[in-house]
Amino acid sequence: MSVRSAESLPAEEVTAGSGTRRQVLIGPDEGPNFALRRFIMEPGGGMPLHTNQVEHEQYVLRGRATVVIGDETHAVKAGDVVFIPGGTPHSYAAEGEEPFEFLCVVPNQPDRIDLVGC
Repeated sequence: MSVRSAESLPAEEVTAGSGTRRQVLIGPDEGPNFALRRFIMEPGGGMPLHTNQVEHEQYVLRGRATVVIGDETHAVKAGDVVFIPGGTPHSYAAEGEEPFEFLCVVPNQPDRIDLVGC
């Protein structure tokens, strides 16, 4: 399908995180090269430090968060663009009173998620 409403797609809980849901907007069966995902983190929610084998390109839609990428900590907000190289430890902590929401593009390649320090 070429066009559909994001609201019609299911959002699943991200079990490694807290207060975090993920929607697959365009999956590997639709786009041969990339997948497009939407993450929604409730205030106070987030994802622990982890690695992925594949890179992440992200665009923040709303809210604020602290994002750790490798040894650097960043305060991000709506309108910011985030790049996370494959294999780099990263984490998210939503801040403020509104959800933190971003789009995430990843290559359609094998991926493994490993929690760091667990």
